[in-house]
Amino acid sequence: MTKRAVILLSGGLDSATTLAVARGEGYDGYALSFDYGQRHGAELNAARAVAAQLGAHEHRVMTLDLGQFGGSALTDRKLAVPEQASEGIPITYVPARNTVMLSLALAWAEVLAADAIFIGVNAVDYSGYPDCRPEYIAAFERMANLATKRAVEGQPLRIAAPLLRLSKAEIIRLGQGLGVDYALTVSCYQADDEGRACGRCDSCRLRRQGFVDAGAADPTRYRA
Repeated sequence: MTKRAVILLSGGLDSATTLAVARGEGYDGYALSFDYGQRHGAELNAARAVAAQLGAHEHRVMTLDLGQFGGSALTDRKLAVPEQASEGIPITYVPARNTVMLSLALAWAEVLAADAIFIGVNAVDYSGYPDCRPEYIAAFERMANLATKRAVEGQPLRIAAPLLRLSKAEIIRLGQGLGVDYALTVSCYQADDEGRACGRCDSCRLRRQGFVDAGAADPTRYRA
């Protein structure tokens, strides 16, 4: 019987690797991306390219406007994206983003009779976001299996976070082994319309160091 999974696909390095992992585990991958009011659309173009390259069974882009609430440098143009490391939870944290996106993925998963939802959160090389922690993933899985008809009827859903305890270098090596073309991905918080990275934001720094630590060539296109 065919296994189905919904994979949250942002177009970045981690989510691309997560799609490849799901496919490697034998799932038909239903990729779900969001146009949520983020600063640029380059990552959505990247998500489309990644979904095609990795053979997603289907790819959908949903539109929702988290920018109506603001509160994050990724959705509020009045807030600058920081280019220096900071203490605590950074201003690039988008309030409730993973909860909102996982909830919508849960709805699609139930319609598809999917066995799992895959998300590329990471608790090692990450920026301190509270919704990237292991306890958050475990709590959402418990909630999902209380809230859905399919789970109540005896077919529980798994929230899979295969990158949760991996370093960025380990993620890159894993993805390379699964055939991910990282040149297609966009991780930068303030990429330009062509998908070129700034090279200075927190996400760019983590990504660049990951390729260094993995001993791999960095295929990222930088503006300078």
